Amino acid sequence: MDYLRVSQVAEKWGLSSRRVRVLCAEGKIEGVIRKGKLYMIPVQAAKPLDGRSLKGIDFSDELIRLFLSIDAKKAALNKRRPFTKGELERINEEFLIEFTHNSNAIEGNTLTLKETALVLQGLTIDQKPLKDHLEAIGHRDAFYYVQNIAEKKAALSEQVIKNIHALVLIDRPQDRGIYRRIPVTIMGALHQPPQPYLIDPQMYALLQKNEQNKKSMHPLERIARFHLDFEGIHPFIDGNGRTGRLILNLDLIQNGFPPINIKFAARTKYYDAFDAYFGGGDARKMTGLLAGYVEDRLEQYLDWLG
Repeated sequence: MDYLRVSQVAEKWGLSSRRVRVLCAEGKIEGVIRKGKLYMIPVQAAKPLDGRSLKGIDFSDELIRLFLSIDAKKAALNKRRPFTKGELERINEEFLIEFTHNSNAIEGNTLTLKETALVLQGLTIDQKPLKDHLEAIGHRDAFYYVQNIAEKKAALSEQVIKNIHALVLIDRPQDRGIYRRIPVTIMGALHQPPQPYLIDPQMYALLQKNEQNKKSMHPLERIARFHLDFEGIHPFIDGNGRTGRLILNLDLIQNGFPPINIKFAARTKYYDAFDAYFGGGDARKMTGLLAGYVEDRLEQYLDWLG
């Protein structure tokens, strides 16, 4: 892993060196290594939210408190003992089943949670379409790929996004990992995706903007905005929702947060968050929705660790 000095991080984040040292001492920057009086900070470390910097920012008090609570819980979790390999495998297995079921169900998959678990074990569900079986298997494999990319700390790129999509769309071999070449319409949505010839430049611009936002936004706000913009571009002919939620979890894991599972039962709130953004430029609903899920998962982890 590559590391930066305090002065380099201070310049990168627009903070004083003294403030960065305080954040290191308080354990608010993940992955810091201390050598005597020196702090070595991972290149990919996320800038923690500073409550003092929130003045004048257009967030509700509730969302500000939620950010600060999440940062505190994340710092507390970082200080706890790590899970054993067996514990992690069990946690990831249970999460994967629920995540696969809910993410696919949002897009119309008819498998129940129990049926999804059976399909991922290699069983076939009678009277259920082959497409539903393949979607479960493809989503599982895509999540394994996301975990692998996160462990390698590989940067998010168009190729990574296309690789995730190629695994998700296992049932559509001709469309896997390829940007759409025809216009699409999202029924009932306030926003209509761009024409095909605009996808390449908009995806490039989105990734560039995402890197810039790392310097000024709390990770959860940045991740929420990326998710909104990605779904707005709708770069693939199918599988954009599932791919987008996998990218979202890749970004969360790489920033030291647990992955989240947007529930099928909460799909109305999820859709409303898109309408708020594309109808009025308001990303707060999506940010709050994701932050709420993250806090719940952090609390769950802390409970497990006692």
